[in-house]
Amino acid sequence: MSALVSRGTRASKVAAVLALALAALLVAGPWWADIATERLIGEFMVYLALATLWNLLAGYAGLVSVGQQAFVGFGAYVLISLAALAGWNPLFAVPVAGLGAALVAAPVARLVFRLQGAYFAIGTWVVAEVFRLLCAQIAVLGGGSGTSLPPAAMKMLGAARPVREATIYWLAIALGLGAVGLAYGLLRSRVGLALTAIRDSEIASDSLGIRIERVKFAVYTLVAGVTGMVGALIELQKVRMSPDAAFSVNDWTAFVIFIVVIGGIGTIEGPILGTLIYFLLREYLAELGSLYLLILGALAIFIMLLAPRGLWGFVKAHFNLSLFPTGYRVKAIGGQTP
Repeated sequence: MSALVSRGTRASKVAAVLALALAALLVAGPWWADIATERLIGEFMVYLALATLWNLLAGYAGLVSVGQQAFVGFGAYVLISLAALAGWNPLFAVPVAGLGAALVAAPVARLVFRLQGAYFAIGTWVVAEVFRLLCAQIAVLGGGSGTSLPPAAMKMLGAARPVREATIYWLAIALGLGAVGLAYGLLRSRVGLALTAIRDSEIASDSLGIRIERVKFAVYTLVAGVTGMVGALIELQKVRMSPDAAFSVNDWTAFVIFIVVIGGIGTIEGPILGTLIYFLLREYLAELGSLYLLILGALAIFIMLLAPRGLWGFVKAHFNLSLFPTGYRVKAIGGQTP
């Protein structure tokens, strides 16, 4: 029987057009949005990037890390060090922070990959705590109380405040959308095919000759590198950073896991949907204080019981809808699936 093999669908083509239009609208943000809106969108992009990257680790490589804040904080401190102590332009320090995080992740991976399951998760958290304690000992960067980027470093981004805000905003857009594009491109490559096989069954993947440890190592270091760049961006957004804030497990890991769990783990669309839901809940419920956190936890438990693969996983299973397909669809020329 003759068959047609393709990846795109009508829904994915429409989604691609809308995504390009939305990207163009976001890039033009400084011309239609005020500074408060720019900062909100920039923060959204931070969480979108972190959620997408964590989804690559846990949703495909099976690496459930609760220590990604290690690379967020590392990237922030690299930027502070280069900008405040060496006089670098902060923008030039961002890719260096990413490269440094990837290099540091290599020996860390060799260590934590010796652990499995819950022990791996705990091990990554311990590594993040070690990073936090080490940074708290750097007296020249404020020790435990932290430090701020000097005004001279910020002025390198632009003499006027609107220019500086626009520069940081565009960097956030680049990293947020870039993380999604990186994940999408990676999952459509041969590495993505290996990751999908590993997600479905490590035993079957190993029998097919997939170098599981090598693929996991490559993904772990790549994610660490981009996470380090996001950490540098967070430092630019906040200007001041302390070890507790830079290596916060709540801000940079717990909320990110919540986003991926409710949105849909193991999908491109899940982190996007989860980030939207998280920001809506935060905007309307943040004033409730500790009750807000209880609501987030209860919602996560409810969704996990109702839809273990998240909201987008539920949509995909019941409506066969995929806006960013990474696999292949096989159809008979006559229109029937063979």
